[in-house]
This record gives sequence, C-alpha cells and structure tokens, in this order.
Amino acid sequence: MKTIKTIALVSGLFAISAGFGYAATAAENWENSCAKCHSADGSGSSKIGKKLKLKDYTDAKVQAALKDEDMVKAINDGVTDEGKEKMKAFKGDLSAPEVKDLVAFIRKMQK
Repeated sequence: MKTIKTIALVSGLFAISAGFGYAATAAENWENSCAKCHSADGSGSSKIGKKLKLKDYTDAKVQAALKDEDMVKAINDGVTDEGKEKMKAFKGDLSAPEVKDLVAFIRKMQK
C-alpha cells in the first residue's frame, strides 16, 4: 500500500512539473494574445485592428519593411502612441524562444 502511494505521489509531481515546463506554440500564442486585434490571419482586419490602423502582415510590402528585431521589441516591450498603450508588453508572459517563434509565425502570414 505504501508503495502505491509513493508511486502515485511521484507520478503527480512529474505531471505538475511537466505542466510548468510547457511552452505554448506560436499558433497558440497568436490565438491567445494577438488575433483579437491583428486578426487570425494577421491582416489586422478585426474591429479593433481597423480602429488602431494595424499593419497587414499578409502584405509582402509590410513584411519587407518589418525587421525581426523591431517585432521582438514590440512583443516584449509593447507599443505606445503619444504615450497611450496600443499594445501591451508580453515580456513577462512569453519566453525568448516563444517570442522568436512568434516572429517566425508572423513571417509565414505573408501571401
């Protein structure tokens, strides 16, 4: 009986620690953090996206003008316009690898 309890406890600890090590995919991060404003396809055609005049990431010209380091900075630090927050900072929410993957995900939106 003691062995069964020990095995159950160890298994539970492994399950909990695995959950803490989980990194969301770029698609999940986009859906959860970005799509509301930037649209699911990156076109910025959502109601909020239109109001904020967001860039269309499906447009080749927009993609060509974007620098990866600028996207990383925007994701990490957020974006302000005349002192008003346009996009929240995700530095505390996303790891460096998740931000890098998100930038690559945005690059794939180009038509």
